[in-house]
Amino acid sequence: MSRGGLSYNAAILAQRVRAPRMLVHPQFDPVALQIGPVAVRWYGLMYLVAFVLFVVLGKYRARQNLLTGWHPRDIDDMLFYGVFGVIAGGRLGYVLFYKPLHYLQHPLEILAVWEGGMSFHGGFLGVLVALWLFARLRSKRWLDVTDFVAPLVPLGLAAGRLGNFINGELWGRPTDGPWGMVFPQVDGLARHASQLYQFALEGVLLFAILWWYTSRRRPMGAPSGLFLLGYGVLRFVAEFAREPDAFLGYLSFGLTMGQWLSLPMIAAGVALMVWAHAHAGKSEPTLIDRMKR
Repeated sequence: MSRGGLSYNAAILAQRVRAPRMLVHPQFDPVALQIGPVAVRWYGLMYLVAFVLFVVLGKYRARQNLLTGWHPRDIDDMLFYGVFGVIAGGRLGYVLFYKPLHYLQHPLEILAVWEGGMSFHGGFLGVLVALWLFARLRSKRWLDVTDFVAPLVPLGLAAGRLGNFINGELWGRPTDGPWGMVFPQVDGLARHASQLYQFALEGVLLFAILWWYTSRRRPMGAPSGLFLLGYGVLRFVAEFAREPDAFLGYLSFGLTMGQWLSLPMIAAGVALMVWAHAHAGKSEPTLIDRMKR
């Protein structure tokens, strides 16, 4: 009996020794910098990085598009509208898409943004409304504005996903792959680091595609359509590795809320690109085009 027990324990020990070492989330301190009573959190810094990247890339694109009526100073004003749209839309989107019954019972908690709870799809809708207002006040066509902004967005999304990873939130589903990572605050299972997948797909890859695509003049609406299509597809794919929200779980057909919200983006992106190419040649005229008239 004891020999059998020793033999069993030795086998288990040997199996553990042969097992590959799993990656473990570093458990970063969410506070990046403490100045007296003021705590600067990593996630807040990632928002700042996103806005700085928007300004730097936007001013560069504006200088490249002076003949189409864009000026670097437009970027500062556009950022003001965009920040409001991101925060208001992101929060309201989370309230309406993810926890409507909870916030219906506790309406004052809607204002508690510092407690977390933001939705990309809500923030996206908020930005669309903000850009519509900006376009209206500047006498620009809405699609010309969204086309200009489309390649500026993905690196900001990448910064946000990096913030998710640093905070150890929005972790992935369990995996047996050697790339699995243990998130100690969740459990002892190796999981997909889905935040980094989304960082690479929705952030870096989508930025590269859109930056290349918009390096040449395209039909009005085509860059916006490609953003919708690209983000929708890449988010839909990444969601297969991401753990769904515990309070929602899997919805119809085994899809997550993120996947269901991405489907309309994919459909709208395809429709907008088809429309854009069908109406090619009707983009905003350049200053040179106007001078020829």
